[in-house]
Amino acid sequence: MTDLYRAQRAMRQMRRSAIQRGVVAVLDVGTSKIACLILRFDGPEPDRADEAGGALAGQTQFRVIGAATTRARGMRFGAVEAMNETERAIRTVVQSAQKNAGQRVDHVIACLAGGEPRSYGLVGEVALRDTTVGELDIARVLAACDVPDIGPGRDVLHAHPVNFALDNRTGLGDPRGQSGRQLACDMHLLTIDSATVEGLLHCLRRCDLEVAGLASSAYAAGLASLVEDEQELGAACIDMGGGTTSISVFLKKHMICADSLRLGGDHVSLDISKGLELPIAVAERIKTLHGGVQATGMDDREMIDLSGDSGDWERDRRRISRTELIGIMRPRVEEILEEVRGRLDAAGFDHLPGQQIVLTGGASQIPGLDGLAARILGQRVRLGRPLRVQGLPQAATGPGFSAAIGLALFAANPQDEWWDFEAPSALYPAKSLRRAVRWLRENW
Repeated sequence: MTDLYRAQRAMRQMRRSAIQRGVVAVLDVGTSKIACLILRFDGPEPDRADEAGGALAGQTQFRVIGAATTRARGMRFGAVEAMNETERAIRTVVQSAQKNAGQRVDHVIACLAGGEPRSYGLVGEVALRDTTVGELDIARVLAACDVPDIGPGRDVLHAHPVNFALDNRTGLGDPRGQSGRQLACDMHLLTIDSATVEGLLHCLRRCDLEVAGLASSAYAAGLASLVEDEQELGAACIDMGGGTTSISVFLKKHMICADSLRLGGDHVSLDISKGLELPIAVAERIKTLHGGVQATGMDDREMIDLSGDSGDWERDRRRISRTELIGIMRPRVEEILEEVRGRLDAAGFDHLPGQQIVLTGGASQIPGLDGLAARILGQRVRLGRPLRVQGLPQAATGPGFSAAIGLALFAANPQDEWWDFEAPSALYPAKSLRRAVRWLRENW
């Protein structure tokens, strides 16, 4: 357990060092595109009461000084499938962003959508040694959380304390300095497939990049797309990407659940390609320009040219109505939304005080998607665009950049995690997470 603790603290320290040097890159490695933002930080992080150990505090001011995107290569379902192709794509986008920023970057914070994330809710409780809650008490109660057997081939990606209770008072965000006798904590643990993480880390190392942090794209997209009230009262962010659809549920400004489907916008394009016997690139263009999921009477009269270059004149001059195109797209979109509803129901989403659903990601831009989602999910649904950050170019403000922008917010203002609190080695669980952190021991 000490290896996990030290490795994650080392990543946090590396992040702080990169910020002190003034520049760091964030990299959203998706199935259909890879986005890179170069961040310049205006100053050091605000002082902390206890530098030796304790949670990170405050938010560092930053601006985007470089941005670039490229088509993802060698990726499938959010995981690296062809190492050489993914490495070339990452090198291309990072070099382009560095050229745009006019500055070299060595440290990168990355997020990934694959790996089949799984969430666990943990509870820990300890008796206070003193009447006042201190830093060590926070570490003790976090270490007391009963970690389940997450199984072989799984790694811990996030371990967020989401709620503290002191005697009969609950809903405490930071109990330090308060008086009581019994301290309890609820922690959200997110695990991910080991091979997915190892593949991405190996690819980044081959690109001569130092990894200063790793996050779930579901978490990052929620940070960027949900407004403060939604994060507080309860909301779900559905990040519809190319190869995956990520789900994150927030309550009291903390992520309490995350999940992922191996379905996305690329599957809609593939259905169009197969149904109309078109190349994938042409199907993608038709989906972008003419796609939709809600047919009207006018769509029967709107004709779409299926231009091709097969050499068969009759075949290359085909035309279909927009209604026919919608008839191909809608079943796949309905399938994705039905799967999302099943995951939300399993997570108990309908028990939250607020039940807003926010759709974001590149595939969320299909016209009529919000209306269809409201009928299938049975909740309030809106389309979400990421929060604006300083220096962001207009081309990078769309829903497809939610994860990248959320990763920038994560870099500047990371949420407390278990390993942010200094604890004596005697407090570590002996076996509970040892298998889960093998990749950290080997790679950091």
